[in-house]
Amino acid sequence: MNEQEIVKACLTEIFRRNGYEHPDRLTQRDFEHISQEIERVTGILVSSSTIKRLLAGQFSRLPQIATLDAISRYLEFKNWQGYKAAFVSVSENETNGDLTRKATALQPSPTGQYRKWILLGCAATLVIAVVAFVQLSRRPGKFEKATFTVKKTTANDIPNTVVFNYNIDDVTADSFFIQQSWDKSRRVQVFKNTYTLTDIYYEPGYHIAKLIANDSVIRAIDVSIPTDRWFFFAKDQPTSKPEYIRPKAGKSQDNIQLTVQDLTASHIDITKEKEYAYNFFPSKTEVNSDDFTLKTTVSMKEVRSNSCPYISLEIFTQRYPLFLKLTSRGCVNEASMQLGERFISGQTADLGFLGCDVLKNTELEVRVRKREVTIYINSQLAYSGSYQTGSRLITGLGFMSNGLIKFDQIELRGADGTIVYDGGIHSKAPSPVSL
Repeated sequence: MNEQEIVKACLTEIFRRNGYEHPDRLTQRDFEHISQEIERVTGILVSSSTIKRLLAGQFSRLPQIATLDAISRYLEFKNWQGYKAAFVSVSENETNGDLTRKATALQPSPTGQYRKWILLGCAATLVIAVVAFVQLSRRPGKFEKATFTVKKTTANDIPNTVVFNYNIDDVTADSFFIQQSWDKSRRVQVFKNTYTLTDIYYEPGYHIAKLIANDSVIRAIDVSIPTDRWFFFAKDQPTSKPEYIRPKAGKSQDNIQLTVQDLTASHIDITKEKEYAYNFFPSKTEVNSDDFTLKTTVSMKEVRSNSCPYISLEIFTQRYPLFLKLTSRGCVNEASMQLGERFISGQTADLGFLGCDVLKNTELEVRVRKREVTIYINSQLAYSGSYQTGSRLITGLGFMSNGLIKFDQIELRGADGTIVYDGGIHSKAPSPVSL
């Protein structure tokens, strides 16, 4: 068995442990989820594109040792050599059950042949030692000497340019990068003896910017890009730049229902398939994401005919988002949800409860109590489950759809039952600017 097959087997097992039984049905978000999982467990970033390439066996030489160690450590092995040795041992025992007996029978006699094997063993040990020295000398080191800070050029305007200041002069690594958010395509290479990088955030949100040495995250800082109002945009692809939607003048924040006229006035091409996003990110956050209740009534109106119309409700946090993607009953294969670190795909789990007529009003209620989640749809208990990793504070609320969304009310209560946000088309109270 060659190295490519062992790497593929390792990654296949990681996907299997996360509920993905069919590698040929994986989506980009599935790869991104596994990338986040490996980083969460090991502290080492392995990009989704690298995972996709390795799982397909599309490499002629082994990846960096840090990548191999990361996927091995996720499976609770000390390093790649430990995983590979265990894998080869199991594979040999499965294919040749009497391997031990045969090895004993073939032991060389204590003669010149035995001496030859000793010399070969010494030579092999020397080669391994040299290779290990080279690998260790190339591993990232002296992380504590790195510095990484950020400042914004505006308080809450979009787009918002940020200035990253860093110092990696004394860190040992082959390459360095700054990644401004979850989107790994926004990774920019930086170099020693340079200390500033500017970048633009085109959307509101709460992000984790990372300073990366080779494939290891050595510094991470929180970057809040608030708007203190509902903000609307359209996108062709998840990683494409947003096209801003500006509602007709005179619409208040209590009436946030967009129309096709708003789209055309904002020069949005409504003949193309797009995702429409409605986001609210306040400057101040106070609600614990492990203990809250959110209620809303939501529906969508198609801009163009869709075979699988959908609505996603997203509760943004300082770490993992909590989201539900509802779609028509015949399309629940495309439904999904995330609770803390747990991403659940309709491809690998029965998410039939997320199937409904999204063109009609749907009542949603999400209750979280000490990381125990219950979801009610149209006043009926639809799901209960839990997650392990806390995500700190709620940072924003959002809806996404391939049509225009209408929600008559959205109410967010904290742990003590106090209403911290109450907004919507028929809201009687003004929308606050903090959660």
